[in-house]
This record gives sequence, structure tokens and C-alpha cells, in this order.
Amino acid sequence: MVMSGFVSHELQHYLEWPSEYILLVIWQTLEDHQVGFRLAPEYQQWKQLLRHFYEPFPVVMHYHAVSDTSSR
Repeated sequence: MVMSGFVSHELQHYLEWPSEYILLVIWQTLEDHQVGFRLAPEYQQWKQLLRHFYEPFPVVMHYHAVSDTSSR
């Protein structure tokens, strides 16, 4: 299922801490994530399917790009 506003995602592994990962998910807007994804009925199913992969629940932080280097 493709969520409205979803752009891409990337999973990275920390070099210094082998058991740590960061998942970067790009949304078109904060509302696409907070409302469109988090309030969708499918979110609860997604959360149930993945919850055994992490304990405690991951910290979610929201950022915006400072500069776009893709056009260089």
C-alpha cells in the first residue's frame, strides 16, 4: 500500500554501535505523516506487525532539509 505524501525511506546502520539503526522516512509534508499515516487504520496493523523488532518503541523526530544538494 502506498500512503499519500510518502516520498521514500532509507535504513542506515550506525558504524560505531552495531546494534543501532536509523530509519529516515521522507514525507511531502508533516501532515502527511502525522495525519495521513498515523491516523490511518493501516497504521495500527503496521505497528502490530513490526513491534517485535523493537523495544522500546522508536523515538520519532521530525526534520526538514537545510539544503538540497541533489541538483548539484
